[in-house]
Amino acid sequence: MQSTGFPLMVALWWQQLLLVAAGGALGAVGRFWLGGMLLRHLGSGFPWGTLAVNLLGSFAAGFIAIWLEGRGPSALYWRAFLIVGVLGALTTYSALMLECLLYAKSQRSGLMFGYLAITLVAGLALVWLGARVASGFRMA
Repeated sequence: MQSTGFPLMVALWWQQLLLVAAGGALGAVGRFWLGGMLLRHLGSGFPWGTLAVNLLGSFAAGFIAIWLEGRGPSALYWRAFLIVGVLGALTTYSALMLECLLYAKSQRSGLMFGYLAITLVAGLALVWLGARVASGFRMA
């Protein structure tokens, strides 16, 4: 006999929670690795790591959102793992805002506005591009 109602909802919630946790662990490790690598190669004069993960995450979010369309019930689990978990931990709006605050406090407002502009414009363009690329895959 199949489970229905509340016990099934609880089981589904726990499954999704575990997927979010696993994806979050991977996203956090990816962010730590990429941020460290860019810091070693490009220096600490600009938050390259945060910019890179936010732009990468923008493209991936657009791609994954379209890729998951029409995938049926499994899309719920993929969304929990990839978007909420991996991308939620990989990208970071809070770090972006903190870095802008630090620029403003250090009298480098010009750099702060440039960083915000690059992040917002490129992020929007990449989420759109990710969606377009995924639409092309869906047609094939």
